[in-house]
Amino acid sequence: MEYSRFTIFVIFANIIFLGDSSNLLHKNFLECLTDQFRRSNSTTDLIYTPQNPKYTSLLRSANLRTLSASREKPNLILTPYHESEIVAAVYCSKELGIQIRVRSGGHDYEGLSYASETPFVVGDLRNISSISIDSDKKTAWVQSGAILGELYYALGKKNKTLAFPAGVCSTIGVGGHLSGGGWGMISRKHALASDHIIDAKLINAEGKILDRRSMGEDLFWAIRGGGGTSFGIVVAFKVSLVTVPETVTVFSVNRAAEAAKQLVNRWQHIADKLDDNLVIRLFLNPAQSGNRTVVVSFTGLYLGSVHDLLLLIKKPFPELGLVKQDCTETRWVESALFFAGIQNKSLDALLNRTPMAAIYFKGKSDYVSSPIPLNGLNEIWRLISEENFKLQFSPYGGVLNTISDSETPFPHRKGNIFSIHYAFTWSNPNETQKNLETIRRAYSSMAPYVAKSPRAAYLNYRDLDIGRNNIRGNTSYAEASVWGHKYFKNNFKRLVQIKTKVDPSNFFRNEQSIPPLSSK
Repeated sequence: MEYSRFTIFVIFANIIFLGDSSNLLHKNFLECLTDQFRRSNSTTDLIYTPQNPKYTSLLRSANLRTLSASREKPNLILTPYHESEIVAAVYCSKELGIQIRVRSGGHDYEGLSYASETPFVVGDLRNISSISIDSDKKTAWVQSGAILGELYYALGKKNKTLAFPAGVCSTIGVGGHLSGGGWGMISRKHALASDHIIDAKLINAEGKILDRRSMGEDLFWAIRGGGGTSFGIVVAFKVSLVTVPETVTVFSVNRAAEAAKQLVNRWQHIADKLDDNLVIRLFLNPAQSGNRTVVVSFTGLYLGSVHDLLLLIKKPFPELGLVKQDCTETRWVESALFFAGIQNKSLDALLNRTPMAAIYFKGKSDYVSSPIPLNGLNEIWRLISEENFKLQFSPYGGVLNTISDSETPFPHRKGNIFSIHYAFTWSNPNETQKNLETIRRAYSSMAPYVAKSPRAAYLNYRDLDIGRNNIRGNTSYAEASVWGHKYFKNNFKRLVQIKTKVDPSNFFRNEQSIPPLSSK
């Protein structure tokens, strides 16, 4: 019987835990979870301890830095198939006072969904990943464990003109991406992913499953850009879909050296003012030739034909020199392959959950509200050519300018020309500390050229350098404001008030979760 195999597994795991008295709490958690599963007739093998051969593969991350030896790894990984199994984990976590972290795709830049500085367990939602699309109503229910690629694939198979405005990395989990904002290549036309959430299912600290009506508008507001893990476990989002033309156009052209710098300078004066149907995103990388120069990729998506794109871009940005041969007409779903860097593969590639090769990585973010002057661009060129940084410039404007900063917790709307994403990668773990110091110096050197008061940051590019909660004891509002205002600006106060109302004991917490006001 399947249940007997599960029972044997639990007995074996208990024997292992009994061998180490320091793991008594986790032994008790395992026993509690087993009991709860029996009560709800959950008979599938869902629990993985470090002794299980599958544990390591479940914990795999694309960012090796976040799984360094200095941080705790989960004492147990749960891979539920049903909401009742998550409710059971919440119950046991609360009863025994052990933290629970939730992982949908595992792309948190600081690994907060699968690594910690205190003992914890992980609920991995990879099996809670169903997608249900209603083409007539242009809506979809998407469970949090689905990845963006699965959503794009489902839309492409269902309808030629239905789309969803979200990110370009196909292996990102829906749960984390949508709850943090979700910028994508059609966001200037159709806003952020979080702006399209119209309902949700959330498990709160009491183990109750709530929808929009039962959770109330305050909590519903908070999980649309405020980071869902501070308030509960979001198991599904209902989203509104958008209509795009049957034919869209993609392109990516490279420019180098001083000419590229002049093009970047021109781009930042027009990027947020272009037609809403057009996005031109920049990737600034060191040249592979080793001659200390910079290569800039001007990567774009136009919701329409090549012919219309070339007519449209001729007036505001003739300097780019875009021609028909640079462009490809395709379907929107196939553009997802293009921007994910897998354009030579079939649509089935969007279903692959495995991230690219694991590396050591650190990322940071900024927002730019005034064009960066020439001396600032010179500093960027230095960072790339001498320090080996990689930068992305993502344009804002368009419909994003029409949405109030307080409509959702995501406040980076009107007045932002573009965001900056800083990336630094390495392969030798012994170089970690040196490289972290390098990226922090570089980030400091950019301060004169980016948004101030506060120096803003994007939650989905999480960065513990800008502040973190106390490992032991409570974190005050003033302490959390150091990082909270960077992510959420004036919306941070409302987020704290909602946290205080729905989770006053701070059950759902991590190194950068919203604290309740009761924390002194």
